[in-house]
Amino acid sequence: MIPKESEIKRSWHLVDIEGRVLGRAASGVALLLMGKDKPFFVPHLDCGDYVVIINASKVAVTGRKLTRKVYRHHTGYPGGFREKTLAERLKGDSRVVIMAAVAGMLPKNKLRRNRLRRLKVFSGSNHPYSDKFD
Repeated sequence: MIPKESEIKRSWHLVDIEGRVLGRAASGVALLLMGKDKPFFVPHLDCGDYVVIINASKVAVTGRKLTRKVYRHHTGYPGGFREKTLAERLKGDSRVVIMAAVAGMLPKNKLRRNRLRRLKVFSGSNHPYSDKFD
């Protein structure tokens, strides 16, 4: 039975990724955001839940990814090609790395933006959503 948009009840999940591998944690969070863990999942409706990630600064990576994984972008200006390694990104704002990993594992469609709005990432263990969990 396909649920209506008004019948979808969204719950809250708290994910502590301290010491967990980045890619494995991001794929699990993406499944929760899509709602694939629910029995009434349909791909054309956004039936996922809210996810709060804590301890993002203590995420683990395997192999030599800290020095070899490179994030690249272009500013749009001549000579504006920029590169940062994963270690540099984690040293700055580690929440951006988690958001990019989860965003890369979501389907690239019109539901992606709303799913990412339900993702809350915090560097430490303190967050303002403690009243949402049972």
